[in-house]
Amino acid sequence: MKTRFLIAGMALLAVATVSLVAAEIDLEGIKCVMNPKAAAKADKSLEYKGGEVYFCCNNCPKGFAKKLEAKDKTVMAKANQQLVATKQATQEHCPFSGGPMKTELTVNGATVKFCCNNCKGKAEGMEADEQLTALFGEEAWEKAGFEVADAKKTDTK
Repeated sequence: MKTRFLIAGMALLAVATVSLVAAEIDLEGIKCVMNPKAAAKADKSLEYKGGEVYFCCNNCPKGFAKKLEAKDKTVMAKANQQLVATKQATQEHCPFSGGPMKTELTVNGATVKFCCNNCKGKAEGMEADEQLTALFGEEAWEKAGFEVADAKKTDTK
């Protein structure tokens, strides 16, 4: 009997811990990676690069997984951008030069930092998907030294 209570207690603790971690991500203003017109929901997510990417429904994670398999650069950049916007990922360097960060620009709720106003101006001159992939694509992700934090420490809304 004690074993059952112990197992049940551990299961409850595990569920509570997962709920608390998921609840710490602020999704206010965050849009679905696959459907940018829909709000992302805390209970619709997939693990990505050590963080969580959020979606609007149960179908979007399936589509996202297929796009990842196909190495879709735009979808990967959108997922990276969401990791930054939800403060799961931090940046170490300018995404263009790899230099130290001195100025910043907010793109779709994600703050990106640059080494100078020339790099910032270059980003501001780009539009939509070009800007997204230039700032959050895999090449920029590596050059900027983006990293996903071990623990998610943002507030819920």
